[in-house]
Amino acid sequence: MAVAALHSTMVISATGEQISSHMGEELVILSLKNGTYYGLDPVGSFIWGLLEQPRSLIDLCDAVTAEYEVSREQCEGDVHALIRDLADHGLVEIRDASTA
Repeated sequence: MAVAALHSTMVISATGEQISSHMGEELVILSLKNGTYYGLDPVGSFIWGLLEQPRSLIDLCDAVTAEYEVSREQCEGDVHALIRDLADHGLVEIRDASTA
């Protein structure tokens, strides 16, 4: 599913069609839908942990900027790119806050 545009109030959550496990500092996610493994670095792993519960993009960026030394602008760009990539691979669901 290609994600056209993300808005800060959209709600993101991990799908039930995957399993994940920490391997060292990385997180490995197995898509049960297509049998493909995906790896996340420590920051991506931190964000993935937050997605165990539905979160808005605002909440994700608030948590990342509180945990890591990164500008809000950089954080938003990086988080949006990660969420788009995860959505494109069917690992997260994205909903408008009004339907979440």
